[in-house]
Amino acid sequence: MDPLYNGTDVNATNETNVSVNGSDGFNQFIQPVWQITLWAVAYCSIVAVSVVGNMVVIWIILAHKRMRTVTNYFLVNLAFAEAGMSAFNTVINFTYAVHNEWYFGLVYCRFHNFFPIAAIFASIYSMTAIALDRYMAIIHPLQQRLTSTETRVVIFVIWMLALLLAFPQYYYSETALLPGRTVCYIDWPEYTTVDFKKIYYVCVTLLIYFLPLCIMGCAYTTVGVTLWASEIPGDSSDHYKEQLIAKRKVVKMMIVVVCTFAVCWLPYHVYFLLHQFFPDLFEQRYIQQVYLAIMWLAMSSTMYNPIIYYCLNSRFRAGFQQVFCCCAPTVAKEELELKSPRYLQTQVSIYRASRMETVVSTAVHPAATEHRRAQLPSCVPHGQPRAEVTSNGSGSETLTKSPNNTSQ
Repeated sequence: MDPLYNGTDVNATNETNVSVNGSDGFNQFIQPVWQITLWAVAYCSIVAVSVVGNMVVIWIILAHKRMRTVTNYFLVNLAFAEAGMSAFNTVINFTYAVHNEWYFGLVYCRFHNFFPIAAIFASIYSMTAIALDRYMAIIHPLQQRLTSTETRVVIFVIWMLALLLAFPQYYYSETALLPGRTVCYIDWPEYTTVDFKKIYYVCVTLLIYFLPLCIMGCAYTTVGVTLWASEIPGDSSDHYKEQLIAKRKVVKMMIVVVCTFAVCWLPYHVYFLLHQFFPDLFEQRYIQQVYLAIMWLAMSSTMYNPIIYYCLNSRFRAGFQQVFCCCAPTVAKEELELKSPRYLQTQVSIYRASRMETVVSTAVHPAATEHRRAQLPSCVPHGQPRAEVTSNGSGSETLTKSPNNTSQ
């Protein structure tokens, strides 16, 4: 998305080499209708899937008390940032890239250049916070975890830092009227001793991509070695194994989320870093198609997370089924309400005990069954109904009552 990297002498939306003073107003990037249609379908698909999917994720977490965990609060922040960036910037980016003309005024030009950096910062540092939370929970389980209040404070700090980092793009954004069209650009100040624009873009790339990915890589590597490569310590009970499996599933899901983000955004950051240092490479006519493909891949990162949650987490899957499927809403709701693990374990134990009793009763010798039947009347007072053991046809036995024989 071009709002991250615009320039005073280059309209970075499609990299046309146009000076802001309007010396050249010709738009060389004119595509046939069929190409524009295909790109429009691709970009609108991102918006539809991202906005709907992330809003459902937010609802699943906030509407169900048992889903309000530290990790899930950060997932809410991640979903909000991605849905916002997809809704407010994706289609605008595409329109500007195709037409090379800004239709939306100065106010939205500033927002358009400002918000994506803040949203990306909030997204990747929410993932970083989750990685550090998982690290503390698994590597240092005895230390105190974040409370819900502390989690909200961390989210607030993330957004404050995000807005601070994005502020220069807001402050220097301008619109200019060229012959026949209007452009939105960033009028960076020019200094003789230092190139402020290049320094800013390098710092932004380091802060919103490489640094948090390094932190998450170290955290998840340590956690992965602990959960998968090491032997299970002393306690090997079923309850411990279930907890270990649950932790592995959460970590696996977050590793997939981080890797997806890294793959989607790597070409974009490489593209614009190259543009800052080798601008002559971006004067070719085909560069617009390259840019549209790279921007689509980057923006598509906003729609993958809900799909990942659905595929790798049974609770989110139940939530999506409750929203989109009418086949089994009760089952999905019960899964989301999340009875406590101890309750579920107790229910499983009761079920297993019941099955065991059924197997044992089936294996009882017929002679023993007849002996029990013969002994039952002696335990019943005179004049009371007599109990009889009968088969229910399913491999177990039931106790029925019959009136005493009056002839005795």
